[in-house]
Amino acid sequence: MRPSTCFFVLAGFILLSCSVFDKAEGQGLTDLLGGLSGESLVDAVASQIVGLWGSGDIEFLDHVCSFQVKPKIKRWQLYFIGTMYCPGWTPIRGTSETRSRTNVVNLATADFVRKAIGEGLITEEQAREWLRHQ
Repeated sequence: MRPSTCFFVLAGFILLSCSVFDKAEGQGLTDLLGGLSGESLVDAVASQIVGLWGSGDIEFLDHVCSFQVKPKIKRWQLYFIGTMYCPGWTPIRGTSETRSRTNVVNLATADFVRKAIGEGLITEEQAREWLRHQ
């Protein structure tokens, strides 16, 4: 079984256990969880898990480009995979893998720019100019 599948099975088990233990233990577990119990606990954990994924669009040199972020478990640690691509303009895809959720899109964009310069699609000056206006 893939590590990411194991992670989500484990997360589901923990959620179910917390719900059952909360009813069995009474106030004790609720105190440990900062006052969250039952549905509010499930909602809080679910929003944290859902927040690991992300996607959106950015404008890059007058082209609409897209990015995606998804989590990956590697050696029992959480990593993020980032991808940036510009459909309709170029098949180049910038990718990144890092432990930093906040930096994963920046690294994928930097990889995209390196590849685009290497392919002659853009110049370093165009990339610098775009960066100055961000």
